[in-house]
Amino acid sequence: MKKTLYLMRHGQTLFNFRRKVQGWCDSPLTNLGIRQAVIAGEYFKRNNITFDHAYSSTSERACDTLEYVAKIPYTRVKGLKEWNFGTFEGESEDLNPPLPYRDFFVKYGGEDEFELRNRVVETLSSIMKNDDHHTVLAVSHGAACRQFMMHWAYNSDINQKERLDNCCILKFEFENEEFKLLEIINHDFSKLY
Repeated sequence: MKKTLYLMRHGQTLFNFRRKVQGWCDSPLTNLGIRQAVIAGEYFKRNNITFDHAYSSTSERACDTLEYVAKIPYTRVKGLKEWNFGTFEGESEDLNPPLPYRDFFVKYGGEDEFELRNRVVETLSSIMKNDDHHTVLAVSHGAACRQFMMHWAYNSDINQKERLDNCCILKFEFENEEFKLLEIINHDFSKLY
């Protein structure tokens, strides 16, 4: 039986605005981030999409985003957290090495790229295997969403090379314990600036 997962990145945060590395550390949504989340919520309403279950990273920015998107109960899950960047957390994004990061952050107390990828894949697979989970919303983070996308790239016909913007929604089909990316929903936030 086919199921649907909507995996979404949180709204803009203070650290996003200030170009700070934000992995396991946290910062609040900006006013723009709140408005982005409201617009994402309107997308679901406009398309009559309702969720039987919702999940969020344990980070406040993801929980707050979900609360603006959908007024439903949800479960906080550590497996949906962002990449752990070790001592780079809170520092300027200018200090990041060129992509791909691979195991760069390990020597600074952070996670390896494949640790992150496997963590997010295992978490979302476990969630979607529940019998009563048919249409699920999960709010996570940019790198976590990208790594999940990359894991299932062989199974999907679409991709987005550019950065996943705040409140970008990835629509996946889940069947036979595999995910297939069906659609990437990027919102027009140009009127918010």
